Amino acid sequence: MPDANILNEPGAPGAEAHWTAVVSRDGSAAGHFVYAVKTTGVYCRPGCASRLPRRENVSFHPTCEAAEAAGFRPCLRCRPQDVGPASPRSEAVIRACRMIETAEAPPSLAALAAAAGLSAFHFHRIFKETTGVTPAAYARARRASKIAEGLKGAATVTEAIYDAGYATPSRFYAEAPDRLGMAAQDYRKGGAGQRIRFGTGHSALGPILVAATERGLCAILLGDDPQDLEQDLRRRFPAADLVAGDAAFSEWIAGAVALVETPGRAHDLPLDIGGTAFQQRVWQALRAIPPGNTASYADIARAIGAPGSARAVALACAANPLAVAVPCHRVVRADGGLSGYRWGTERKRALLVLERKT
Repeated sequence: MPDANILNEPGAPGAEAHWTAVVSRDGSAAGHFVYAVKTTGVYCRPGCASRLPRRENVSFHPTCEAAEAAGFRPCLRCRPQDVGPASPRSEAVIRACRMIETAEAPPSLAALAAAAGLSAFHFHRIFKETTGVTPAAYARARRASKIAEGLKGAATVTEAIYDAGYATPSRFYAEAPDRLGMAAQDYRKGGAGQRIRFGTGHSALGPILVAATERGLCAILLGDDPQDLEQDLRRRFPAADLVAGDAAFSEWIAGAVALVETPGRAHDLPLDIGGTAFQQRVWQALRAIPPGNTASYADIARAIGAPGSARAVALACAANPLAVAVPCHRVVRADGGLSGYRWGTERKRALLVLERKT
């Protein structure tokens, strides 16, 4: 029998929407749930500035009382049990988010602004400053989340499309590959129909794992142990059919190795880039940084039109599955110092040195 204190077990409908809110530090989700971390015994509200935990260690609970009944204690940093008064600006944005989430079709900017009692220009500005995305982008992301959940339980794809608020199926199918990272039918089956070939090799920076769908490379992972890299791939694509690449696949591995060893050179490797709408905006901005140059997280936040989202930009960089092809190694601290890097700071330093030589 499921535990009533746990809102969504990993893999349950809605769980990934909650995890997305945690990763993006979505403060507007506060009051809807709290998340608890098994390794620390602490529970937090969405938007907590604490270090992001590993997904497998997180559970979601409907209230603080439910989290405490499950044996967790409140975070001393975000104090989830203390519900203080929100600023009028925050309240306006929260109301707008709820309006977007509950509407059958995405509300217009004019309707959202009118509900907030603000001009369209002023409302658009504060919404973007607060959430890091525009109202339209937030609506698209919420609709993508709704379709992702709906596809798993709907009788047909068409039913899920209309339930998610799409006016026509054609509009959804135009967006589906970018929003879901795979065809709608494959996503509806939990990714079970997705066939991903993979293989490992060795580069100047150590072991490398390369994986590809029919659309292109979906992962370029760096590390110290090929087995660890394979486990990482399986965590990223738990329901996919992962198969070892054949002899022809070695050309893809060679192309990725060449990219790692000459990161400043242009490449024509096809990429299958999944991710949320916000992540894709960040990754596109990273690809616009010229080789041999760097940018700060704040620079990227300004480049995508969300100047207050430097922390969310850092999280998007950390979630990047395509080392070098999406050059998150070109992002540094505001003072020019090297910040963290998913595949190790020394590899980051080496990649920047290699770029300046090519």
